[in-house]
Amino acid sequence: MESMESLDPGDVPPPEKRRSRRTCAFLGVACVLLLCVTVAVVMVTVRHKPDRLKGTFISRCELFQGYDCEMLWSAFKQAYVGKDPCKVPWEAYDPLIAAAPFKPSCNRMMFWSKTKDVVQDFTEKRGCFLTLEETVLGSVLDGLSWCGKEGSSETFTSGCPGWGDCENNPVGSFWRRVSAAFADVACGDVTAMLNGSIETPFSPTSIFGGIELKMFNSSRVKSLSIVLVSQENAVSNCTNASFKDLQIELDEGIKYNCTEVTESQLNECSSDPEKPCGPCW
Repeated sequence: MESMESLDPGDVPPPEKRRSRRTCAFLGVACVLLLCVTVAVVMVTVRHKPDRLKGTFISRCELFQGYDCEMLWSAFKQAYVGKDPCKVPWEAYDPLIAAAPFKPSCNRMMFWSKTKDVVQDFTEKRGCFLTLEETVLGSVLDGLSWCGKEGSSETFTSGCPGWGDCENNPVGSFWRRVSAAFADVACGDVTAMLNGSIETPFSPTSIFGGIELKMFNSSRVKSLSIVLVSQENAVSNCTNASFKDLQIELDEGIKYNCTEVTESQLNECSSDPEKPCGPCW
C-alpha cells in the first residue's frame, strides 16, 4: 500500500466534491424508498378499494322494508363471481329469486318494451301501477353493469360483456330471470306500454314478447291492456301487424285490448294532482 505522502494531490477529491457525491447518493436512496412506499400504498388501496356495486346495491335495498340486504347481496354475487362472464345462465340467479320472491300485485302490474323512460316517469307520478324496476330486485341493479372473472373473487363493473356480446352474460341473464319471475306472479288486469313511434311495436324477441308475455297464465290473468305510446306523429297504431303476433302468443282465455295515447296526453294526465289514481287512457 502506498503511503499518503506518495499520493499525487490530484488523486484526492476536494471536500466539496466528496460532499456532493454523498448528497447525490442520499437523494438516490431517498427516491428509491419513496417509490417503494408509493407502490405499497397504491397496492393496499387497490386491494382494499370499496366495492361500489355492493354499496349501491345495499343502499338501494335498504329503501325497502323486510329484506336482509347483506344476504341478498351474497345470493346475488354467487351467480357470477369467479365465473366466465359469458357463461352465467338464467338459473344462476335462482337462489336470489328464492331469497326475495316477487309478490302478486293484482291489477297494478305494468310491463313495457322500448318505453322505459316514459313508463318510469308515469309510475313515479301516479302510484297506481307497479313495474319491475320498483321492486327490490329490479331497483337494486337498475342501470348497472357487472361481471366476474374466472379465478377471481372480485366483482368488476367495467370490461364486462354487453347484451349482444354473448347470450349468457351476467346482466342479460339477470334481467331475463327476474322478468320471468315478475311476470309469473301477474294477476288480474295487466298493462303493458309499447312504443308507437317505431314501425314494429311488438317484438317476439324482446323481453316482454319473448319472456314476460309467455308467463301470463289465464288462470291468474284476466286481461292484457296494451297502451301504445307515441310522440305527436305516430308511426304505428293498434292495427299494426305485430299485434297479431302478440295475440297469437297470448294465452287463450286472456282478454286483449289496445289503446293509443300520445306522450303529451300521458304527461298532462299524470301531472294533474286533481285526477284520481287510475289510468290516463
